[in-house]
Amino acid sequence: MVSSMSLVPDVGHFVDPAGPSHRHPASEDTSEEASRWLARFHAGDAQVLNACYREHFDTVYRAAARILPSVDAETVVHDVFLRLVSDERARRTFHGGSLAAWLHSVAHNLAVDRVRRQRRESDILAQLAAESTAEELSPPEPGLDASLLLEHFRQKCLPPKWAPVFEARFIRQLSQREAAATLRIHRTTLAYQELRIRQLLKRFLLTPEAP
Repeated sequence: MVSSMSLVPDVGHFVDPAGPSHRHPASEDTSEEASRWLARFHAGDAQVLNACYREHFDTVYRAAARILPSVDAETVVHDVFLRLVSDERARRTFHGGSLAAWLHSVAHNLAVDRVRRQRRESDILAQLAAESTAEELSPPEPGLDASLLLEHFRQKCLPPKWAPVFEARFIRQLSQREAAATLRIHRTTLAYQELRIRQLLKRFLLTPEAP
């Protein structure tokens, strides 16, 4: 039975410092082996990818765990290997050399992206919370029907692409979690659209021409 180590060679070891014109036969054989392995890796060979997962799981996890808490680091590990299995273009960005170093770099970049995304989400949610607790909007004129006011806002000011969020959050008054699940969008996307809708609604209600 072929050992897993032979399935995932460190192809950087197959580069002969003497150059191609001074290679020994053994070096040429090793280079050919590395080329065959790389072709199998690019093609998504199941045996190669399984060995890759077994041998480099810890490398990927350590790279992510230096930046993220353990739960998020495990998510990055899943994302890295899912990308290797499902995306040939991602596999083909590895051109040879140390597979461990390449996977470490991929995991590091995904972890950094995740941190940035979490910060953006936190900023958006914090801004939304601030908008919600800011100075109360001026109430509409006495006797003005709220449903007519909202309908006028929808027709006059609301971009159509934000209508589903407006309906879910302002008309049906679903929670953010419920609205995001109902609309099948990321909660951050919903929060951003809700923030923009609140800003439009505030301007609409404070405009003297508003009915």
